[in-house]
Amino acid sequence: MPRKIEVLPYNPGWPVRYVGEMEKVSAGLNPCLLEHHHIGSTAIPGLAAKPTIDILCVVESLEALDGCNQAMIDFGYQPKGENGNPGRRYFQKVEDTVHLFHIHAYAPGHPDILRHLNFRDYLRSHPDEARAYQDLKTQLAQLHSFEPEQYTSGKAAFILAVEYRAAAWRAELGLPATSSGLDNL
Repeated sequence: MPRKIEVLPYNPGWPVRYVGEMEKVSAGLNPCLLEHHHIGSTAIPGLAAKPTIDILCVVESLEALDGCNQAMIDFGYQPKGENGNPGRRYFQKVEDTVHLFHIHAYAPGHPDILRHLNFRDYLRSHPDEARAYQDLKTQLAQLHSFEPEQYTSGKAAFILAVEYRAAAWRAELGLPATSSGLDNL
């Protein structure tokens, strides 16, 4: 059966699930794990989302992380390699057709680290933009309940525009071009 796309009301338990999962997974990723962040829609308070917890990990190196694949499998994850994004390692934890967790891992300095964190923090600080994103996702989920590619492509232009505004916003705030400290915005 194909995966059903569902956008659910915000659940305050999502950040708790992120913390609990990272408490388990961190042991399997040591010593290569440098930092981790809750990203994606479930990391934005009040935002409706697909109930999949997205996690960004910054690791010492992708080669070191590749050596942790068996540990990730033992934690219930499927290693997917780059999965279409050069410089990333991607892991999925799936139960039946339900995607529970996605881990996106990068070596320090990869531009997608800051792109993900900018997007999250910008939407946390701009509730009107977050609502517009929520409305778009809800509409797309209704139109493409069993078509994940169409759901994702329907969000692409909006996400790209927000990423551009988020980078400009970050520069206006004078924040450093590193991921350290971004969780506290």
